[in-house]
Amino acid sequence: MRAITIPPGVAGLGLVLCGACALAAPSGDAGPAGALASALPGGGFTAAAGPGAGGTLAGTFRYHRVHSAFLPDDRTVIVYLPRSYATSPERRYPVIYGHDGNNLFDAATAFMGREWRLDETLEALTAQGRVPEAIAVGVYNTSARLFEYTWVPDAERRGGGGERHGRLLAEELKPFVDRTYRTLPDRDSTTVLGSSLGGLASFYLGRHRGDSFGRIGMLSPSIWWADRAILADVPALRKDLRLWLDMGTAEGTAPADNVANARRLRDALAEAGYTVGQNLGYLEDPGAAHDEGAWARRAPRVLEFLLAESAR
Repeated sequence: MRAITIPPGVAGLGLVLCGACALAAPSGDAGPAGALASALPGGGFTAAAGPGAGGTLAGTFRYHRVHSAFLPDDRTVIVYLPRSYATSPERRYPVIYGHDGNNLFDAATAFMGREWRLDETLEALTAQGRVPEAIAVGVYNTSARLFEYTWVPDAERRGGGGERHGRLLAEELKPFVDRTYRTLPDRDSTTVLGSSLGGLASFYLGRHRGDSFGRIGMLSPSIWWADRAILADVPALRKDLRLWLDMGTAEGTAPADNVANARRLRDALAEAGYTVGQNLGYLEDPGAAHDEGAWARRAPRVLEFLLAESAR
């Protein structure tokens, strides 16, 4: 079923989030500050239409267009709402933020038409009582993906804009989502996950913005980036996160190296105080390639681990 809803009367309105801005919030159906606020200069959020017919969405969705004060490229945000959202007005929900949001829910927007099926997975797992109902927020990537998802520059590929992207997520997007929707805003109810460079970005959000994101999903992370610089950052990682790390055994042109890198990261996390099976989930997926199909197949295990002991 494809059900896309946009709050009535919000076309052309935006919510501005910046330190010097005062927010004027009209009445709305979602959060205590209303659905959206009047547009002001700077970074902001505007209601947006979905991609149209022909997609594979399952559930209820809303779209927003993001203009950030920290990055030049505007981007789309897609928000999945759980089944009980419309019928339980007093209930609040944990939130999952996902990198490469265009690949998470809809084949019409996904790379090569292959998506994570995160919506179908959430619908099934919640119906079975295996995870709590949650709001899921997909942040579309841009042509500057490599720059935005990497916190440490690579000598050959450059990059290094992750701190700015992290500010967009922690200082602009998360406050907007918490005001617009009925969320559980605490860090322990807030997950961020991604694959490949998105997995790398998720690690660094745990490292630098762990006050906002307490549960971190790293699917096939690009550990090789900048000569495995991520390993040197593990000792500085706060110890109260819940982490997921995985890797397929048939990823890329050097799959053995990728698995070896995943084991290096796992071992570094263990040395830093994380315990596999407790606050660290770890999986080597036999025969799995580096693609959305593999991440879709692992998504149930990832969500069950990351959302465990979350509010139900």
